[in-house]
Amino acid sequence: MSPTTITTTSTNLPHHFKPEDFSKESIPTSKLSHKTILDILNKKCTNSSHHLRQAHAVVLKSGHFQDHYVAGTLVKCYANPYFKNLDFALKVFDIVPKPNVFMWNVLIKGCLENNEPLLVVSLYCKMVAVNCMPNKFTLPAVLKACTLVKAVEEGVQVHAHVVKHRFSGDGHVKSAGIQMYASFGCMEEARRVLGEAEKSDVICWNAMIDGCFKFGDIEVAKEVFEKMPRRNVGSWNAMLSGFLRCGMIEAARELFAEMNERDEISWSAIIDGYIKGGYFKEALEVFYLMQREEIKPRKFVLSSVLAACANVGALDQGRWVHAYVKRNLIQLDAVLGTALLDMYAKCGRLDLAWEVFEKMRPRETFTWNAMIGGLAMHGRAEDAIELFFKMQRNKLKPDGITFVNVLNACAHAGLVDEGLRIFSSMKKLYGVEPEVEHYGCIVDLFGRAGLLADAEDFISSMPVRPNAAVFGALLGACRIHGNVELGEKVGKILLELEPHNSGRYALLSNIYAKAGRWKDVEKVRKLMKQRGIRTTHGISMIDLDGTVHEFKMGDSSHPQMKEIYLMLERIIERLQIEGYSPNTSQVLFDISEEEKETELQYHCEKLAIAFGLLNTTPGTTIRIVKNLRVCKDCHSATKLISQIYHRDIIVRDRVRYHHFRNGKCSCMDFW
Repeated sequence: MSPTTITTTSTNLPHHFKPEDFSKESIPTSKLSHKTILDILNKKCTNSSHHLRQAHAVVLKSGHFQDHYVAGTLVKCYANPYFKNLDFALKVFDIVPKPNVFMWNVLIKGCLENNEPLLVVSLYCKMVAVNCMPNKFTLPAVLKACTLVKAVEEGVQVHAHVVKHRFSGDGHVKSAGIQMYASFGCMEEARRVLGEAEKSDVICWNAMIDGCFKFGDIEVAKEVFEKMPRRNVGSWNAMLSGFLRCGMIEAARELFAEMNERDEISWSAIIDGYIKGGYFKEALEVFYLMQREEIKPRKFVLSSVLAACANVGALDQGRWVHAYVKRNLIQLDAVLGTALLDMYAKCGRLDLAWEVFEKMRPRETFTWNAMIGGLAMHGRAEDAIELFFKMQRNKLKPDGITFVNVLNACAHAGLVDEGLRIFSSMKKLYGVEPEVEHYGCIVDLFGRAGLLADAEDFISSMPVRPNAAVFGALLGACRIHGNVELGEKVGKILLELEPHNSGRYALLSNIYAKAGRWKDVEKVRKLMKQRGIRTTHGISMIDLDGTVHEFKMGDSSHPQMKEIYLMLERIIERLQIEGYSPNTSQVLFDISEEEKETELQYHCEKLAIAFGLLNTTPGTTIRIVKNLRVCKDCHSATKLISQIYHRDIIVRDRVRYHHFRNGKCSCMDFW
């Protein structure tokens, strides 16, 4: 293990603090006590970099910097992830003469909290090199760092230090060692640590379960769980989190139901697991049960729940979470605030998203990205671009996600020249290297504008290998503009790149069907059958009074389905009076025109709209979320429905938002 050199330079710091920041009376800096200095650092400097710099100056001026406890506390403050100033923490540490183990522990912990595990391993090497003996607080952090960076050789050496310095019996050190070996797949070594020294407590057994799951050894994890001499709620949580991490949703659901005792971690794990697995409705149902059992959710749970609300368009439940945050005086930090504005934007309330954004402090890059993305989805391209430039005026550097959002905004609004200017500025002005996603945005930009030859030439000249998303953008453009020849060529490439993506087959079939090439449609269908590919069914969801109602074509399970069908028939009659004629080119079957019209009538978004008209008062906005793109026929029909029934209808499909009002759509039929 080779030590890492840490260099530093001195810096001039302001040394002016208001007297009230120290005590009721003004005290000369040189006479400030050790306790007062620590109080200033621990109470005044946790979320104010201005106060921290002032406190640093006071520490230097008062002579307390020579005290390792004061210097260590100062390093701890600078290493706080809130400030994103780990480099300066390292510089401060480097000028401390002969730092003791407390100071090394503070810095190691700070690096771990700042997601710098490799630096932790390097620092430990230097600590050993200068003959500073680790203690029971050092070793768990270093073992965890070795686990995170898969540093097998270094991890074994650190474990040798554990044995050498007689920390094998410490529960925290032991559990960290077990997790490390298990995550490396060294199950025998993990079992040996579990059984060595004093009798292992339940925390060590839980660590063994967690390590098994991290290595992917599910059966061994189950075996350990069954053999445990004693279990606590943490044991159940380790199994629950493990199942969810491995995508075993059903096993997690069954285990959760079996649990006699659940804590906040149990509830948050199942909610987060459902969301990561795409089970958004189930996540909201669990959150409702959590409320009934009077478990108070913490910030990260609320952020997860808001993500679920955003995905299913559950505006009422999202607003309830917002009200809960206000009622309980929960601080709206960057993560929770961004989740909230993202929920409002994705539920069609861009006004409320903007309100949250304007009030948020601090606003991180990802917060600006979410707001720019929200504006882009709603077709507000010029506002998205303006916010992009405002972000820079606020001294925030755009990242790769920022550019994806801005380029998408340009693509959906047909702003080809503006999009190309922004793309060309990425590397030159902002130092952001374009990735394949950014090239895909430009293909989409050309494609939506009908510049298919330019899109094809751009793909040929790309310095990176085009992926399925790039070709998918071009295939989508071929569908929009009816270019069968190019669509067929690109479609065949996509079926090779993504043979299990049902959406690619559906899009190619759509292009063939629109051109009346039914034999080719049948060939695609046969290929899907041979490869065992199932079509993704269209699902439309509508949130009514906090309950998400789901509609699928041909599914009659909804209790109001009879009334919905009758309402839909009346809607179609009124549409026909206004001159509506179904766009049967959207039907992918070679059947009679009458049969095609019947099939189009019962598309899931039309069912959701009928349900909305039945169950809301006149003038109420109807909000729908669809998992696939809105078809042309439903788009035309919804424009007319908004005019006939005097309703705003907001539909979020897989690609963007459509805000229908008075017979027009916000996408201006450019989608």
